[in-house]
Amino acid sequence: MPDTPVDPYIALQFEVGIIHQIGIAFLEARLPDGLLVSHFSVVSHLVRVADGATPLQLAAAFQVPKTSMSHTLAGLQRRGLVDMRANPDDKRSKRVWLTQAGRQFRDDALAAMAPVSAEIAARFPREKIAQLLPGLAEFRAVIDRLRDEIS
Repeated sequence: MPDTPVDPYIALQFEVGIIHQIGIAFLEARLPDGLLVSHFSVVSHLVRVADGATPLQLAAAFQVPKTSMSHTLAGLQRRGLVDMRANPDDKRSKRVWLTQAGRQFRDDALAAMAPVSAEIAARFPREKIAQLLPGLAEFRAVIDRLRDEIS
């Protein structure tokens, strides 16, 4: 039986999902033992977006339950990659701060991905990537807004 044509909006989501899974596999293979892409993602988010975020803010940003985020943060704290400090705005909560070791962990992980990026660059021209990025960023922004509207 021939393949049934897939709606292009669904096909795009499938492709993005598969790319995401492959990217996770590439990254996790290069992380230190016991650390997962969830750990890297939180550290990277703190570097890029919001060092000093609360666990609840991080859980919302990653769309995971607060208990899952607390588990991830506990693992990062045990390894000395984040520091949990009292929240001066709300004594019932904490804020998450990166340590120097956390910043180094992210830098090391990105450096470990350099050979993967170089291999991709050898097979897929930078110009094509530059052409894809604006459309993908726009698509991400649209579905990010939809997440709150139709969840």
